[in-house]
Amino acid sequence: MDVQQYAAGTRPAGGAVNGIVLLDKPEGLSSNTALQKVKRLIGAAKAGHAGTLDPLATGMLPILLGEATKLAGHLLHKDKAYSVGCRLGQTTTTYDSEGAVTADRPVPALDRAALEAVLRPFTGRVRQRAPVYSAIKQGGQPLYRLARRGQDVVAPEREVAIHAIRIDGHEGDRVDLTVECGSGTYIRSLVHDFGQVLGCGAHVTRLRRLWVDPFRGRSMVSLEDIENGADCLLPLEVAVSGWPVLRLDAGQVLAIRQGRGVAIDDIPDGVLAGFDGDGRLVALLGKAADGLLRPQRVINPT
Repeated sequence: MDVQQYAAGTRPAGGAVNGIVLLDKPEGLSSNTALQKVKRLIGAAKAGHAGTLDPLATGMLPILLGEATKLAGHLLHKDKAYSVGCRLGQTTTTYDSEGAVTADRPVPALDRAALEAVLRPFTGRVRQRAPVYSAIKQGGQPLYRLARRGQDVVAPEREVAIHAIRIDGHEGDRVDLTVECGSGTYIRSLVHDFGQVLGCGAHVTRLRRLWVDPFRGRSMVSLEDIENGADCLLPLEVAVSGWPVLRLDAGQVLAIRQGRGVAIDDIPDGVLAGFDGDGRLVALLGKAADGLLRPQRVINPT
């Protein structure tokens, strides 16, 4: 496929655009705005993304095009990592530097050991309350819209997984962190809660998503790269790297594409990636109540 054609806003002859773009989202754009820009530049009919980034945030935003959108539900729940800049001594309405300052307090003398001791209880399975200014919905409306209208909003509390927090730097009221976490974790809430325990408050000044599984270690492309015709489209198959794989023969591929189940011995539990003889992703598969292997999501051939 000629990516130079995509950058000109055209589709490859004879087929739709299907694949994944690992966008390095710039600061100031919402995830949806960034998605729409990529969709237009590449000329895709359908597009989605695997995990919202705040406008303040930069970094990896997986853009799913065409048939890849069928994988979004599985990619949304993958682990992620962030580089975070924090300012101690101030709390804000949004828990980041875009909000109004709600409190300004002196920062106590802190060394690295003291900071690490405060951060240690934030790793593992922890309870976290989302920021009021977030996209979580209440009564069908995002909380941030209700908050902007001055309505009373109580953000929900939920359990999240924070795998690791590393201090990368500390000087005065500035702390730099790397956080590895599960889906649904709000880094803004983590930093806010960290500041509350310190007693001086804190908010996020910089947020960059370093990677999203299973794309850890892969390069990102910018909007400018796409505009200039960079080779940016990854095949759907990279999204299921590391999954249990099942190789299907031609008859099984036909049955799965027609929505029928197939009988296979010793079907493992969980979702499987079904591939044809040419190594192309055919479907996401699972064992049904009748014991047959049945498609959960069928990937249409291009």
